[in-house]
Amino acid sequence: MPNQKRQRMMKDPVTRRNFLTASAAGTAAGFAALADPGAAAAQSAGVKKGDLPDLTVKQVKVYVTDTANIHRLNSTETGEILSVVTGSGIEGNYTIGNRERTTGWLEWAKATLVGRNVLDLLPALNATSGMKSAGGLNARARTGGGAGQRPAAAAARPSTGSFVSVPSRSGGSWPDYKAAAADICLWDILGKAVDRPIYRLLGGRKDRMMAYASSQHLPSIEDYVPDAMKAKEQGYRGYKIHPGSGQHQNGPPIPSYVGHMEEIKQLRQALGDEYVLAHDPVQAYNRYEALKVGRLLDELDYLWFEDPIRTTDLEGLVELASRLDVPLHVGEFLASISDFAEYIRRGAVDVVRLISDNVGGISGSMRVGLLADAFGLESTPHNWGNVLDLAVHFHLELALPNAYWFEMPHPAEYADRPYHKDKFRIDKDGYIPAPTAPGLGYPFDRDALDKITKRIDA
Repeated sequence: MPNQKRQRMMKDPVTRRNFLTASAAGTAAGFAALADPGAAAAQSAGVKKGDLPDLTVKQVKVYVTDTANIHRLNSTETGEILSVVTGSGIEGNYTIGNRERTTGWLEWAKATLVGRNVLDLLPALNATSGMKSAGGLNARARTGGGAGQRPAAAAARPSTGSFVSVPSRSGGSWPDYKAAAADICLWDILGKAVDRPIYRLLGGRKDRMMAYASSQHLPSIEDYVPDAMKAKEQGYRGYKIHPGSGQHQNGPPIPSYVGHMEEIKQLRQALGDEYVLAHDPVQAYNRYEALKVGRLLDELDYLWFEDPIRTTDLEGLVELASRLDVPLHVGEFLASISDFAEYIRRGAVDVVRLISDNVGGISGSMRVGLLADAFGLESTPHNWGNVLDLAVHFHLELALPNAYWFEMPHPAEYADRPYHKDKFRIDKDGYIPAPTAPGLGYPFDRDALDKITKRIDA
């Protein structure tokens, strides 16, 4: 049962370290930052809120980059870097994964953000459920119902971002990325305005996070042990399998889940009983297969089982959670805080996962993470992509009192881009140190960026 799993995980000496000093005070600070981001930023910097620089949004733009073969052989990927610029010249950034989204975001951002103050926009983007268009935000502002007039207690109630669509679990559309991307850019601006990293504004007290290596989907069963051994040699404290085809290199076809079970056994045997291992089939199994795999994970003491079946199968997750000892990580395919609450209430999740793009950016992610904490559950963001993608979830984990493990793509070079000055790497003890630079804390190399981008202004 979930409570028994929680007790088991808390006894684990690897996942609970004395360096974790987050407490109820950190939770309160997180809610306070969401209720009044400007006040939280000013307090963090030791200045008056009225002394902050001009935070009126003056311009929005996108850098379109062609990152062919930067991190993945024989493939071409484009990445769009969003930019929101204030009257004082402070720039906030985030990424969008494909060009199809670029024009839509620019049009939306010009209508919604330009001419408004960051201190008003952050609460307005996240304060009220049900708004799904820029027009909704505009109408609210015109009628005087802005977040500045909401009681602090109401603003602190967990609620998903204003522009998040109906959750896909109940047949609705996938979440609108626009507000989530804007929210992240605005938090980046606010941190830079007071010369503080974002996690400090959110009440974070940690100075590093323990990292585990998260595998690619490798071609064959035989590929996983060498990959995991390399991660262990590099200093990672844990390794998560993203299983591939489940087939041997030169063997007859077998059911994929059977091959995955071979990988699970081989990894435990190769890495030893004390090494932390986890398994993430990304919703690949049916209930029967998930139960078979889960029982093996129980036997071999894997630390968690992530997205074993389709997230839409709520009843199936409830059944698995009740029949397995290994904790279930679930949530990165949810987009509504009401769904998160229902999954928690029904006992369908032991550790709450999230993706900032799906739940309203940094603000929405904090609400989901703090909701999980209120129920005594851990919360850990999914983590993949480039340096900015990793940075957003890193700040969230540093700020959330119930986050303990940081997911690192393996190999780490997967996240590298030539226009980032700093890279995500573990230290000699297997941790990633918290950034000290303001905002997201991973600045661009502008010369390198200019060489491989073209800028589109709204």
